[in-house]
Amino acid sequence: MKTTIIKTLCIGFALTSLSACSAVDRLANIGEAPTLAAIENPTTARGYKPVSLPMPTAEPEIRQANSLWSSNKSGFFKDQRATNVGDILTVMIEIDDKAEVDNSSSRSRSAGESAGLNSLLGYEASLDRLLPQDIDNSSLADMESTSNHSGTGSIDREEEITVKLAALVTQELPNGNLVIQGRQEVRVNFEKRVLELAGVIRKEDISINNTISYEKIAEARISYGGKGQITDVQQPRYGQQVFDVLFPF
Repeated sequence: MKTTIIKTLCIGFALTSLSACSAVDRLANIGEAPTLAAIENPTTARGYKPVSLPMPTAEPEIRQANSLWSSNKSGFFKDQRATNVGDILTVMIEIDDKAEVDNSSSRSRSAGESAGLNSLLGYEASLDRLLPQDIDNSSLADMESTSNHSGTGSIDREEEITVKLAALVTQELPNGNLVIQGRQEVRVNFEKRVLELAGVIRKEDISINNTISYEKIAEARISYGGKGQITDVQQPRYGQQVFDVLFPF
């Protein structure tokens, strides 16, 4: 019990320290617009990890005699689409997602038990020595229980995002697939919107105008959020968030 209290106090102290640091940063930036991140090499960013996936056997290049065409070329003339590390392509994100789920459940149970002791080797007449004198041997125990439960739940969600994002090719896998990563920051007055994307694409899925649709991105990671005064007001206070996590009821 003592160890649990100590751990709880340590966690509370850590959360208080973090919130205090965040509060100091926010106080220091009062009246200032959110700063934009510097343009950096994504592969040197903190937490960056190269992608490793199962690869098929590489197919050998086939070139016919007296021919300028080879089997590994995607076009006769120079291909302007993104093919190498450092190339840029445009990702078309058009998400129109809607989900609606309704469910209900109910449960009821009842039980009853009764017991009596009319005869027990003649000792039934001596039960009044242990129990009250007005004991009735035919109804020594009588139990009854009832349980009822009902629940309902519903989900009605609708999301729609339509944006375009220029992504950078950060890695070429052994089978020719490309790992892409993109980040876009837009600041309007005191609100900053951040769009991030990462995933794996095939060169064949890149259109002739060097664009690709988001549903053709494998292992896609798309994040769209904000930072600023409006976002800060929409978030619960730190104390309320800690209370929601720790309060058991």
